[in-house]
Amino acid sequence: MTNITTTLTNHILRIQLNRPEKKNALTPAMYDGLREAIERANDDQDIRVITITGSGDSFCAGNDLNSFLKEPGSESAARFIKAIATAETPIVAAVNGVAVGVGLTILLHCDLVYAAAGAKFNFAFIDLGLLPEAGSTYLLPRIMGTSRAAELLMLGETFTAEKAQTCGIVNQVAAAEELEALAQAKAEQLASKPPEALRGTKMLLRRGSAQAVQEAMELELSMIGERLASDEVRGIMQAFFARRQI
Repeated sequence: MTNITTTLTNHILRIQLNRPEKKNALTPAMYDGLREAIERANDDQDIRVITITGSGDSFCAGNDLNSFLKEPGSESAARFIKAIATAETPIVAAVNGVAVGVGLTILLHCDLVYAAAGAKFNFAFIDLGLLPEAGSTYLLPRIMGTSRAAELLMLGETFTAEKAQTCGIVNQVAAAEELEALAQAKAEQLASKPPEALRGTKMLLRRGSAQAVQEAMELELSMIGERLASDEVRGIMQAFFARRQI
C-alpha cells in the first residue's frame, strides 16, 4: 500500500505511516490504505490488536494540502474516519512526533495513546478557515470539558505531549527512545487477553457515544463542505501556497 506499511506479528497488526519527507501528511491513497488495514483486522480473528505510528520526526501532519485542494470532498478520508471510529479491534497509537489536524483527531478513536516527550500537537483547523472533524467536536468536550476543548480548537495553539496527557488525549508520555517499546509492550499485553472479551469490552466502552459520534461526524462533514466553497477558505489557501513559493 502506498506510503502505508503493515506487518503482522504475534496477533498484532503494526501500521506505519511512511511518508517522512512530507511529515506523513495523508493523501487519498494513504487514507484508503489505512481503512483497508482496519477492515482487514475487523475480519481476521488472528489480529487482536492494531498499533499505528509514524516515521521520521512526525506522527502525521494532517491532510496533504495539495491533494486536499485537488479532491476537497475526498470520500477516502470520510471512509477512513468512519472505519477508525467503528473499528472492532483495539488500537494502540505511538505518537512519535508532530500530530496535526486529522493526525490528532484520529487519536480520539484509539483505545490507548502513548506519546514521545517531544511530540507536538495542534488541531490547526480554524486557521485554515476549516472546521474540526472525526467527531472531535463531540468527543473533546466529553473527554476534557467544554472550556478546555474550546481552548484547543478555537485558539489553535501548539501544545505539548504533557498537556495532551493532562487533557486526556494521551495515556502516557515516554522518552522518544522508549516509545516504541512501551507501545509494543502494551499491545502485547492486550493481545494476550481473551480476544472475544477484549473486542466486547471495546464495543461496550464506545456503545454509549457511538450514535452521537456518528451524528457529529456527519454534521462536521456537511459544514466542512460548505466551508470549502467559501471565499474565506479560498483566500487562506491561496495565501498559504503563495507563501510556500516565496
